[in-house]
Amino acid sequence: MKRKWLIPGIIIGAIVLIAAIIAGGYNGLVGQREDVNKTFANLQSQYQRRADLVPNLVSTVKGAANFEQKTLTDVTEARARATSINIDPSKATPNQIAQYQASQGELSQALGRLLAVTENYPELRAVAAFQDLQVQLEGTENRISVARNDFNGVAASYNARIQTFPTNITAGIFGFDKFPYFEADDGAENAPDVNFE
Repeated sequence: MKRKWLIPGIIIGAIVLIAAIIAGGYNGLVGQREDVNKTFANLQSQYQRRADLVPNLVSTVKGAANFEQKTLTDVTEARARATSINIDPSKATPNQIAQYQASQGELSQALGRLLAVTENYPELRAVAAFQDLQVQLEGTENRISVARNDFNGVAASYNARIQTFPTNITAGIFGFDKFPYFEADDGAENAPDVNFE
């Protein structure tokens, strides 16, 4: 009589074990995916903080006599492009991340040119509001760098997990895809050329 229930008991036990492995893998992947989404949202928050500082910086700089209007226009236009791109990280393609990163890079470059040009305006550099905005902007750039690294870290952990056996089976069944990474901008390996002549 005991043998009669042994084989069905083993089958039921195997099914329960497989279901537990799949459920555990699925729940873990959902948690990690949400960590990636949260980290991306934190990164977007830092980019938004920078975008919010730009109008104040431009307004302060406009007060300087004969300041290069093209530089201010470039910053304003780069900010508009950077804030016009919205990405859902859970559906982002590498191309979308690259476009987002490129628009943010354009804003970084425009702000860099603006700050370099202000070196020719000692009266502007002496204005307390400009100094405060410059410090806030530098701090924000550091926060952006940290947030990008944090995103890449959690994305790498998630991407490794969806490729590791047996979680890769669960990931494939339920459609968990890799997250693209933020990469260095083209030319980032070259030192910037700053000329104050």
